[in-house]
Amino acid sequence: MSYGNDEVRWEVVTAFVRLGLARGEKVLVLPCPGVPEEEVLARIDFPSRSTVPARERGQLVLTSMRELILPDTEFTAARQLGRLRAATDRATAEGFAGLRAFIDMGWVSALGADVGVMERRETGADELFAGRPYTEICAYDRRRFDRSVVAAMERAHPRAVLERLGSLRSARGPGAALCFIGEADAANQAAFVRSLEIELARTAAARRLTVDLTRLHFLSVGCAVALLTLARGAAGHDLVEVRCDGGQRRMLRRLGADAVPRLTPTEVVRPC
Repeated sequence: MSYGNDEVRWEVVTAFVRLGLARGEKVLVLPCPGVPEEEVLARIDFPSRSTVPARERGQLVLTSMRELILPDTEFTAARQLGRLRAATDRATAEGFAGLRAFIDMGWVSALGADVGVMERRETGADELFAGRPYTEICAYDRRRFDRSVVAAMERAHPRAVLERLGSLRSARGPGAALCFIGEADAANQAAFVRSLEIELARTAAARRLTVDLTRLHFLSVGCAVALLTLARGAAGHDLVEVRCDGGQRRMLRRLGADAVPRLTPTEVVRPC
C-alpha cells in the first residue's frame, strides 16, 4: 500500500492488526522509524486498550527491521526473507494460526538500504507465501518515496491496498482488460465513466474492449447504466466484453444489456 497522510496509515494498520488477532495469528508491526512506540499503541488501541492481552501473551509484537535482522546490522534481501521464514515457523510452533507483518518501508532510509535491493526483494518474495501461513503489507509513504519508486513497488506486488473504504481504482488486468477495484457508487460514478471513455478511445483501433467488474465490492445502478450507455454508443467497437459475477450479470440484464448488440456479459467465478 501507499499513503499520503497519517490517518490513512493508521486506519490500515489498525484493521490489519485486529483482523490478524481475530484469526488467531501472530502479528508483527514494524512502524516507521522515529514513530514512538506509545503513539503506535495508542493508534492501534483507540478507542480502547483492546490489544493489551494480545501483547501480554506475545501475539502482538512491535519491532523494527533493525531488530529483525539481528545479530547482523546490514540489510540484505536473503537475510530478511530468512528471518521472516523463521518467524513464521516460530509462530506456528507457538500455536498461532500463522504470522502477519505490517512493514512501514521508512526503514529503508533509516538503515541506508539501497532502493534497488529493496525492489529485487519485493519481486522475489514468493517463497515467503507459497504454502505458508504468512501475510504481509509493505507500506510506502508517498511523502518519503519518489513517485517512480511507489509505482514500481505497486507493479512488483500482487495486490495494492485501497487507501480508504469507498474508493474506486482502475487498473490494467490480464488481456489488457480494464479492471475496476473497490466501489463503483454514486460518489465515484464520474471517475468510473471517465475511465471507460478513455479505454473506449484507446481501444478504438482494435475495435474491442474488455471490462472486468469482478473485483468491485459494489456496483451501483447508476454506474451500470452508464456502462450500458457507453457500450451502446461505441459504434466503432465490434465487441465490449464485460466480465462480471452472477449478481452483476443479473443487474446488467435487468437494465437492458441484452438489447445492446455489441455488449457481451461473461460471468466469471472467482476462487474464494
